[in-house]
Amino acid sequence: MKKGRKITGGKYIKARKKKLREKVGQKRKVKLGEEKRKVKKVSGGNLKVMMYSGKYVNVQEKGKSKKVEIKNVIETPSDKFLARQNIITKGTILLTELGKVKVTNRPSQTGIINGILIKE
Repeated sequence: MKKGRKITGGKYIKARKKKLREKVGQKRKVKLGEEKRKVKKVSGGNLKVMMYSGKYVNVQEKGKSKKVEIKNVIETPSDKFLARQNIITKGTILLTELGKVKVTNRPSQTGIINGILIKE
């Protein structure tokens, strides 16, 4: 039998087309550089702030937070090649003027970079 046909010879017809929320978007990678964000409408009438590049991280230490500039991306435990390209994901270890900081959120989803100070 021909491909895409039933045993009886009838065609398989898709029940419906994809909805906007089901379509796959472009993969977002947050790079180290000048701040760049976009706002996108998502399901439920909500807004999602998508981050494309960032230069500052909100560091939590002793119950207080500081906005600190990122100097460099040291390592990314999930993929060593992301650190070479200065891409920031959850779990990435960044170098700042306060010391090493571990990213605790998903910056591409929330639009900001949060982290905690790593004690050496």
